[in-house]
Amino acid sequence: MMKSRYRNIAVAVAAAWFGVAMTSVQAREAAQLPDRAAGVPSTQTAANPAGQHEGTAAQGATGASAAHQVDGAFMQVPGVYRQRIGNLRVTALLDGFLPLPFGTAKGIDAKSLEAALRQAHVPRMGDGIQTAVNVFLVERGDRRMLVDTGAGTCFGQTTGKLTDALKSAGIDPATVTDVLLTHAHPDHVCGLLRPDGTEAYPKATVWIPDAEAAYWLNARNAETLPEEFKKAFFEASAALAPYVKDGRMQRVKGSHAGGKPTEVLPGVRMVAANGHTPGHVGWLVDDRLLLWGDIVHFHAVQFARPQVYLVFDSNAPAAIASRKRLFAEAARHDWWVGGAHLPFPGLGHVVPYGKKSYHWVRGEFSPLP
Repeated sequence: MMKSRYRNIAVAVAAAWFGVAMTSVQAREAAQLPDRAAGVPSTQTAANPAGQHEGTAAQGATGASAAHQVDGAFMQVPGVYRQRIGNLRVTALLDGFLPLPFGTAKGIDAKSLEAALRQAHVPRMGDGIQTAVNVFLVERGDRRMLVDTGAGTCFGQTTGKLTDALKSAGIDPATVTDVLLTHAHPDHVCGLLRPDGTEAYPKATVWIPDAEAAYWLNARNAETLPEEFKKAFFEASAALAPYVKDGRMQRVKGSHAGGKPTEVLPGVRMVAANGHTPGHVGWLVDDRLLLWGDIVHFHAVQFARPQVYLVFDSNAPAAIASRKRLFAEAARHDWWVGGAHLPFPGLGHVVPYGKKSYHWVRGEFSPLP
């Protein structure tokens, strides 16, 4: 019963985390779980359906313990983690988890994939791997900038926890001044709306790469998609629509690979990172913090093997090139990095490992100055 529930979520993920050129054959392939992957550790139980480790660091602003007893089951407090980076106050917010189907990883054989996931103790979640959905709030001066908005109501009860996390962090959504979108997949934009369909950030300006807006706001593009993908397309476009109507969406040009980063706010630059989607970008703040969206999904694999890509990358060679370039730049400049699908809180550094590989160094918990 539980496994079937997560299989349905995995199929939904495969259908929604799609590149614009993904076919129905690719979606079915992405949702498959090789039997040989059974060696990957599982933390899923009836009392712990999201596959979360008991004792996982999830720092609530209220000072509550990391796990508490509710109806006889261990539950996590809302995922909130704070980090000071120069003059920036950065808060990582956990929107939840999604099961990333094993079959989405390409450019690696099944045996090597299994070994890497097992060595890194990546938890299972149903018929996929447990994948965090992280959102980042960056505060500087009078600006509160939210990078992506999570999955909202688009993926069911394992996601859509951003509102609880913001409340735990003491953040009123009405005080968010800017929303910076890395791309417009549903797990990044559906949180723009409340469950009742109204705007979750009524005073924010939404900044979106022009190439993303051009695709997702053109309903004719849905006509070329397999039927099972159309729901996700319209969920994403519906999340953007109210902000377009209110005149609070800013389309930002300059998201092509090799192009000069575009400054949209003082010290906030849009960095080209296309490939996962045509207009996928990262956001570089104060030349110290790079919030790179979906550059990495399989953290146990892609740092060591940047050439591993996803079946739903819209342009795999471009996605690989963007990953290699941003790995190199992040390591060379010693930037802090925030990743949407790195293990929560998703903040840390990229360091070289050999000539063509890298290693992820998670930031350590520290008291705030």
